[in-house]
Order: sequence, then C-alpha cells, then structure tokens
Amino acid sequence: MAIVMMFFITIKRKGFLLTLGLAGFLILSYTLYRRVFKITLVGDHNRLMKEPGDFLGALERNEDFCLRFMGNRICQTETAAQCRTRVQRWKKEQEVKEILTKLDQLMPSVTFTDIMTTTSARNSKATILNQKGSYCVGDPLMVRLDLYNYLGERKKYGGDFLRVRIYSSSLGAGASGHITDYRNGTYLVNFTLFWEGDVKVSILLIHPSEGVSALWAARKRGYDKIDFRGKFLNGTSLVYTKCGFVIETNAELCEYLDERDQEAFYCVKPKNVPCEAFVLLTSDNNPITYLTSLEQSLFRRDNIGIEIPQSFGEIRVLSCNRSATMMARDKCRVGMSLPVPSGYALQEVWHPHFCSVSDFSTLDRIQECLKKKKIYLMGDSTLRQWIYYLTEKVATLKFFDRDSDELFKTHVALDLERSTFIQWKRHGNPFVSRKLFSVKDGNYITNEIDRLAGDKDTVIAITLGQHFRPFPMDLFVRRLLNIRRAIHHLLLRSPETRVIIRTENTREMDTDMERLGDVNGYPQNLAVMDIFLGLNVGFIDAWDMNIAYAIYDVHPPDHVIWNQIIMFLTYIC
Repeated sequence: MAIVMMFFITIKRKGFLLTLGLAGFLILSYTLYRRVFKITLVGDHNRLMKEPGDFLGALERNEDFCLRFMGNRICQTETAAQCRTRVQRWKKEQEVKEILTKLDQLMPSVTFTDIMTTTSARNSKATILNQKGSYCVGDPLMVRLDLYNYLGERKKYGGDFLRVRIYSSSLGAGASGHITDYRNGTYLVNFTLFWEGDVKVSILLIHPSEGVSALWAARKRGYDKIDFRGKFLNGTSLVYTKCGFVIETNAELCEYLDERDQEAFYCVKPKNVPCEAFVLLTSDNNPITYLTSLEQSLFRRDNIGIEIPQSFGEIRVLSCNRSATMMARDKCRVGMSLPVPSGYALQEVWHPHFCSVSDFSTLDRIQECLKKKKIYLMGDSTLRQWIYYLTEKVATLKFFDRDSDELFKTHVALDLERSTFIQWKRHGNPFVSRKLFSVKDGNYITNEIDRLAGDKDTVIAITLGQHFRPFPMDLFVRRLLNIRRAIHHLLLRSPETRVIIRTENTREMDTDMERLGDVNGYPQNLAVMDIFLGLNVGFIDAWDMNIAYAIYDVHPPDHVIWNQIIMFLTYIC
C-alpha cells in the first residue's frame, strides 16, 4: 500500500513539474513576442520622426509585420484590415503625443503672485550688437534684447511673446526677424536688411512669459470655451439642442463619427427626433474663463503690444551695388522649404526670400494661368477672401450662385470660356460662428481630398487654424495628421497635382486672447510646418507676411491678399 501511494505521489509530482515547466515556457514565449512586437513598432516610429517624408512607408512596414502575426493569439480575432487600422491609430496617437511634448517644451511654464514680477516692456532694452554708421543691402542686423520686470530686476527665464520687424514707412517696406530665446531673459533678433534707405526697428512685447504660460495652461483645460447649438428639423419646426466635441450628460447623444479618422462631433439627441435631422449649427462664447483675475490683468489692451525702448535710431542702408530683388533665385515651386523670414514687402509688393514670383500684372497672364485649372480652396473665411478677390480682379470669372448671401455655403466661380473652375468650401468642425450655417455644406478636408482623382490641372489650397484656437491643441494636431495622410495618398495617385499650404493670419490686438489670441495660433503654425515637412507641397507664410505688413486683422486688406494669390499662381503655373 505504501509503494502504491509513493507511485501516485511520484506521478502527481512529475505532472505538476511538467505543467509548471510548460506554463513557464508559454509565459516566456509570450513575453518575448510582446517585446519583439513593441520593439518593431517603436523602432519604426522613432525612424518615422527622423524621416518625416517616409512616414507612410514606415507605417506600411508595421502593417506587414502585423499581418505576419495574424495566426498569433494577439491578432487571431482581427482581420487584416482591422489589424492594420489598429496599428495606424496607435502610430498617430504616438505622433500626437510627441508633437505636443515638443510644443510643451517650447512654451513657458511659470507662475506668479505679483504683477510687478512679470516682464515690463518699458524697463527692458534693445541694443544693436553689430553697430556701424551704415550697412549694405543684404547685411544682417543683430539686436540683443534684455528683458526686466516692473521692479527693475532682470528676468531669469524666457518665453515672452515678441513681435519684431524692420520697416520703412515711406517705402511701404517691412520684414520680420528671427528670434532666438536663450531662456534667461536675453533674446537675439536677426534681421536681414533687404532694401536701401532709412530703416526703423520695431520690437513689441505682445505678452510676458507669465501671460503666455497662463494662456497655454488654459488652452489645455477643455472644450467648453465655445457653446455649440444644433438645430434639428422636426416636421416643420426646428428644435435646438446642445452640441460639441465633449458633452457631459446622461442624455442620449447623436454621434457624428468619421470612422476612418476617428473624428467625432456630438449633439444631445432631441426627444422623438432622429439624429439624421441635424441641419444647422451655430456657436457662441461660453461665459467661462480658466484665467485668474491676476492673470486676466495681463491681457488688458493697454498691456498688449508695448514697444521695447531702443538705444539707437534709424538704420542707414546703402545699395553697395547690391539689390535683394536682383539676387539670382529660382522660381517658387512646390517642395521648397521656408526660411525665417520668408520674404519682405517693398512698395507693398511681397518678395519671397527663397524664390522668385512670376509677373501677373496683366489680366491676360492671370487668365492664362487659370486656364483649364480646377482649384479647390479648403479652409476658413481667410481663404474665402481669395475667391472674392479673384472674381473682382478677373472679370470673366463669375460666381455660379451670385445672388446667395450665405457666407458659409460652398462658393463656386467659373470662367466657361477658359474652362476655369474655382471652389471654396469650409472645413469641418470646429467652425465657430454666431451665424447659422448648414452642417451639410462643409466637410473634413481629408474626405474632400480623397474624392479628387487629381491631375496636372488640379490644385488644392488649404488653410485652417483660426477656428481651432479655442480648443486643446491635440484636436488641431490630429486634424493635420489626417490631412497629411490624405495629401500623401493624393500625390501617390497623382504626383502632378499641386497642393499649397497657407499658414493662418495674425489677429487683432483687442481680440479675446484666451480663445482667439495669437499665442494660440503660434504653436499651430509651428505644428503645420513640422507635420507637412517632407511632403511635396508649397507654402505661403501668411503669418510672416502679416507681420511684415504690420497687419493686425484676421482678414487682411486687398493688397496683402493679392500678394498671397501671386505666390499661389506662381506655384501652379
């Protein structure tokens, strides 16, 4: 009996050891697999950030990797398309995080309890480092800024929001400068002296670093600075309801989801009304603020855009047998990168610094350029200014529906004799306006691009940013990444299609800084340049042009719009 018992105990012990060994093997195999899977994805993602032009190739390699493991327990319940989609979404979220981290590192993070410790423009000073009696056209001008607070103490950190330019009022000339922030209260501004004559320097403190930090923190707080109101058609009557990107409620919601890009907008579902009855949308500022009363005091109009005193007067610039306009430069073409500054204004004419524009001084040349072109303007009202200006400039270009007074409807202009088609269509939500507009008349730019076959006569111009300023930055970054992917696919199927990216404009000094100020627009411009880097697109730096022209208006005057259009026409003809 004891022998039999010992036999069974031996068998059980062996079975236990075998089971334990098998379990250990499975755990080790799974751990190694997960490690390989993680290394492959993260490794390709790091390479993606170093080679932005190859982002789709890196993504496709990850998709291939995913498909090779379809038989594994991790993906065994997914189809190839589902697995590919999961990898795409993961990579996009990783890139969103990396871009937001970069921006966080650029923006200041400081607090204050006494307004006297914030940056004072009047106590600060500007000094020329390469001072001399006169300069030649094309010479650099280097200006050092030393910033102090209201107590007369030198600032020990950077992050101030500055606007710098050189100008000659009598010549209608201006240009921005390149700012280097040493993060210790000292800045270096580099100007290029593009024209001959007497030149003045303007250095404005738009907001102190403490204000920039407060605005950046407030922007992250949520989506409730704008109150969206949707209108649903219920028979012959309209029903109002709350809409937005994030709605905190226990009520049933209507979800309007773009499945591929995972962009969603919501409305509280009206009682006994289907979600499909959503027809109109409007919005207004929600009466909330994430700024303290002390922080708000920094954004009074008399504290915004203060000139920093200078220890120098006008700069004398001689020709020295040089002229910036005569320097040999290639014609502007897609694929060129933008320097800072990107150009200068002279006699109110814009001269790009990195390329030359064509002559469109006659109607014949404009018409010849537009002949047989299909031009799609995708964006906000600042891009709608282009189609308004062109229809006034070119008499043969007529609006298809000239009698409609709906600002946000799709605008189409035609020149039937020359087979010219120009369309402006507003971008998808967010679109902020107190005026009611049809939810069916706008669309995500990605979907509009996907519908185009493209060819040598197809042109797309894209601008967005102003309507994203009241919302957290990740919304804008995701939208840009989705647009980048759509552009890449378009250029794969039609390399001859031209795509032009126009940056957003600067705004008024007396605007609502927490929702719409240029501190919110500046990081968006940086994101645009970073995300579209490496694509074969053309850039029009409207932000830089506005600074050069000293424009503080979200809708610039006609001479600025015309100079933007000249660059656009140069790119496409």
